[in-house]
Amino acid sequence: MAERPPTESVPVTPPAGGGTAEDLLEQAKPYRKELLAHCYRMLGSVHDAEDLVQDTYLRAWKAGDKFEGRSSLRTWLYRIATNACLTAIEQRGRRPMPSGLGAPSDPERSVSESPEVPWLEPIPDAMFSGGLPSDPASVVVSRSSMRLALVAALQHLPARQRVVLLLRDVLKWRAAEVAELLDTTTASVNSALQRARTQLEEVAPVEEELTEPTKPAMRELLDRYAAAFEKSDVSAIVDLFNEDIVWEMPPFPQWFRGVEDVVRLISTQCPIGPDQGLMLPTSANGQPAFGLYNLQEDGVYRPFHLQVLTLREGRVAHVGAFFAPSLFEKFGLPDEVTREEAKR
Repeated sequence: MAERPPTESVPVTPPAGGGTAEDLLEQAKPYRKELLAHCYRMLGSVHDAEDLVQDTYLRAWKAGDKFEGRSSLRTWLYRIATNACLTAIEQRGRRPMPSGLGAPSDPERSVSESPEVPWLEPIPDAMFSGGLPSDPASVVVSRSSMRLALVAALQHLPARQRVVLLLRDVLKWRAAEVAELLDTTTASVNSALQRARTQLEEVAPVEEELTEPTKPAMRELLDRYAAAFEKSDVSAIVDLFNEDIVWEMPPFPQWFRGVEDVVRLISTQCPIGPDQGLMLPTSANGQPAFGLYNLQEDGVYRPFHLQVLTLREGRVAHVGAFFAPSLFEKFGLPDEVTREEAKR
């Protein structure tokens, strides 16, 4: 999960002595995507992360005349963003996935929403990665540090432990830098880091277990997966699932484990019939994803849910199906698709 240390940054000319706060913000632009990734890891919400990054730049603009260049601009921005995130967590609490709230559910029982829970959200890859190896944000933001399972696991940590783990293990800050930000001691930071690592090991997947197929094999797997859902072909879906697959679907608190229960859920409670679905590919959290659309009576496909897939050993091991229409817009997916458009 390592990223470059905070001391490695573009040289900054402090606004004092001729520069302006606007000059400083111009120099801060290259850090926007990695700050968004940091806030997202902290908060588990793409909407909240965007708001906090905007707030970070507003605070930086207001305090620009106080920045004297004693630390890197990048470090200064991270300090502002982290403190803003800590305040947000204190006010809003954590964002769980259904599996973090209780035992698996019975697929024979009807599911019901819990919209009052602030659920975890996925984030589009395009928002934190430029898509090119030369893009600094792509270099800084490692794929593994954005995985949905890891971000969900981080939500189990107390806010300050979450900060310590992200700053020390992901961003590679020195313990003394983290201690200064949190107004505590280095010994306290090291202790918090150890506790955070221990707890994370209990709930986060081992990276080696998430080995994905080669690109051609993955493309074939994803094509088969999309076709199976579009046709509502249960037998084809079964062939693509791991035996111990986990299926969860915020804002429904119910979640399901095991291919038999997941398939029973899809067969009995999914309203999309054969040839009524449309799967549009995208990517989230460094993972393959699809926007699933349902064909309506007027002949138009409209959003049903957004699926984020975790692959293991050439099969689908986990599906996060997010019933949140606002996410389709975030992912650049259309709010409706005609039959003619779907055939292209």
